[in-house]
Amino acid sequence: MTTTTPDLTAAKPATIGRDLLASLVVFLVALPLCMGVAIASGLPPTAGLITGIVGGIVVGSISGSPLQVSGPAAGLTVLVWMYVAQNGAGMLGVAVLFAGLLQILAGVLKLGQWFRAVSPAVIHGMLAGIGILIFASQFHVMLDGKPIGSGIQNLLGIPGALLAALQAGDSRLTAAEVGLLTVIVIAGWSAFAPKWLKVVPAPLVGVVVAMIAAAVLHLDAIKFVDVPDNIWAWSMENYPTVDKLMRIFETPILIGAISIAFIASAETLLCATAVDQMHAGPRTKYDKELTAQGVGNTLCGMLGVLPMTGVIVRSGANVEAGAQTRLSAVLHGVWLLLFVSVLPFTLKYIPLSALAAVLVYTGYKLAYPKIVPTLLKFGRGEVLIYAVTIVTIVTTDLLKGVVLGLVLSLSKLLFAFSHLEIRKDENAANGNVDLHLSGSATLVRLPLLATTLEDLKPGSNVKVHIGGLDYIDHACIDLLTNWDRQHTATGGSLEIEWAGLKNRYQQKSGTAAERQAAKNGG
Repeated sequence: MTTTTPDLTAAKPATIGRDLLASLVVFLVALPLCMGVAIASGLPPTAGLITGIVGGIVVGSISGSPLQVSGPAAGLTVLVWMYVAQNGAGMLGVAVLFAGLLQILAGVLKLGQWFRAVSPAVIHGMLAGIGILIFASQFHVMLDGKPIGSGIQNLLGIPGALLAALQAGDSRLTAAEVGLLTVIVIAGWSAFAPKWLKVVPAPLVGVVVAMIAAAVLHLDAIKFVDVPDNIWAWSMENYPTVDKLMRIFETPILIGAISIAFIASAETLLCATAVDQMHAGPRTKYDKELTAQGVGNTLCGMLGVLPMTGVIVRSGANVEAGAQTRLSAVLHGVWLLLFVSVLPFTLKYIPLSALAAVLVYTGYKLAYPKIVPTLLKFGRGEVLIYAVTIVTIVTTDLLKGVVLGLVLSLSKLLFAFSHLEIRKDENAANGNVDLHLSGSATLVRLPLLATTLEDLKPGSNVKVHIGGLDYIDHACIDLLTNWDRQHTATGGSLEIEWAGLKNRYQQKSGTAAERQAAKNGG
């Protein structure tokens, strides 16, 4: 009996119905998140909605990961907020445009697989750090305030802001209560809603409940979402003009573009890998996906709106809702376009604190250190890299945290390939010497091995235990071979215990082990 895998690259009549339902679910997930991410980035909700539309209709049509859904992502929120605060919203389009071009170039040069080489500890540290920053900044927005400044300032300022709202008892406290209600509804719906009802996304339920509460209780004093009748109006004012484009070589603008390109690519391809694990269809074509993201971000840059990535929340909802082809992602973009074109006035009834609460909850979920037990399985070094990445992101900025995490990962790798321990057990009575090697025997540590061998007494019976090695290279094997010849001439012997070591050089001829076997009649 043979089984067939559904073709996820093109819609068929049998799958259109499932794609249609999945697209509606993703649309309902994307709607509040697009607006929330935009507001958290220091931009109007329309900047996120337009990015969601482009991510669905354009990127969804050409993506290398058919079931992945693209749009504005929480992972870029902090980076964009800092960039806008430093350079102004009018310069965002320039950075996003050039970030998109860099992604297209990377895709054409087939660099997609290299973005997957980032250490999981760094990626998870980046996401956790972003989660803390989102939580800290949006907590202030949930109180109808504004972020104080840097990530650490926002985090340390939470108790004072909350205390001030409680003491004043004004609209800030009311906004906080609406935000708390939203968080409770999201958590409760996620945990206790029947499975058949969970097709309705928890963030949407939380926002709707907040809207109803604000309307019934006449909470007119709190802030509500401000959406223009023409969603394209804000974008038109922020198109990257020729004068703006000429500023790309200014250091802050160039660094912003490179940072957006790198972080967006890493997050997208990490998301694509996760989506591949959720279904049994064709695997992601990473270079094609990277190019598609570049096209989307280039277009978003031309429109002066938020950058995009592949988003795991929307993509996971897409797969769980039964999507079969890329049609689902495309249709979700169509529903976003129709909604904001025909019914934009409905968005004005959404309390700003409710959208902030959605991101506070999202930030908490990102920051929760659930990955630590998994990282511990690979050693404390991975947990250290994870923790340092988080702390650096929160106390400085996103790019410094990721770069430091990458440097630590490379340092750990270099240490692993250059760390060699040699323990010597010597029996003077019978002239036996046991050398226990652990770590990696490479040319980097060859001087240590050579010195240890040269210090041994002539005529001694030496046994080298290399089962504890992770790797031994040809240079060290050659050293043992040559030393064996010299040591045998003094009346001594050398035996190498190969058991437990898997090394591609082990089977090569001319080693001391083979000569020892020949001596023993093997």
